[in-house]
Formats: sequence, structure tokens, C-alpha cells
Amino acid sequence: MEARVNYFGNAVAGKVMRHINSAGKVASDAGLPTATQELVKIRASQINGCGFCTDMHTKDAAAAGETPLRLNLVAAWREATVFTEAERAALELAEQGTRIADAAGGVSDEAWEGAAKHYDEDQLVALISLIALINAYNRINVINRQPAGDYQPGQFG
Repeated sequence: MEARVNYFGNAVAGKVMRHINSAGKVASDAGLPTATQELVKIRASQINGCGFCTDMHTKDAAAAGETPLRLNLVAAWREATVFTEAERAALELAEQGTRIADAAGGVSDEAWEGAAKHYDEDQLVALISLIALINAYNRINVINRQPAGDYQPGQFG
């Protein structure tokens, strides 16, 4: 599989990605645990069928010390016992925030309240932002048919 355009070598794409990456850096530095950030990015990427981002974030999470067991169970987090209540709340928010079209009311009050029990306002803003940003990255990569599998941890950061 080949990408439709060389997104990583295109001048316009480079400008767009610098802005998205800058927003991501602000959100990443807002105090949300790194493990939670990666789990959310992985789950949204799985839902969106973005192989490139799923590859990237599972590898980055593993390089940061995440266990293979937890990485293998992200897609089945509801049935898995290896995630904290806070992580489960973040994963629920990520799923509902990614599948907005599946629910007429968008993200449920229950999902929001679950996340708000575990995260302060800055962390909630970071969580909302990371969910929005990973969905943007997913869409860019899926539309472009960006191949997955060759990413090396830390390659873009």
C-alpha cells in the first residue's frame, strides 16, 4: 500500500502538521498521565481504522513502559481488568467523542461525569483536545491511505 500523496514531504502538509503538533504538545503537557494519553489515542485510532496511528501509539506506549497485556486489551477495555477507573473513564470519553455520529446527543452526561471524577479541569481540557486531535490525525492518515508498520518510537518527536 502506498500513500496517495507524500504528506510528510509536502510543504502545505508540513505547515498544517506544525499547527496540529503544537496544539498536541500543549495538550500533552497539561498534566494528563502519559499512559492515559496513549490509551486514548490508541482506542480512537482503532475505532477510526487508522493503522498508521495505531502503530505509532502502541509503539510509543510500549517504549514508555506500557505492558503488552494492556496494549493487547485496549480494544476490549470494558471486559479487561487491567485498566484503572480513571483510564476507563478516559477511554469511555474517547469512544463517545470519536463516535459522535452514533449518538444523537453526542457525549453522554454519564461519560463526562465519569471523567470529571478523575481529572481536574486542565486535564479534562487536555483529554478533550487529545481526542479531537487524534481524530484529526486519523482522518488525515485514513484519507491519504498512510501505510502502517514502519514507525519507530519517537520518530516524530
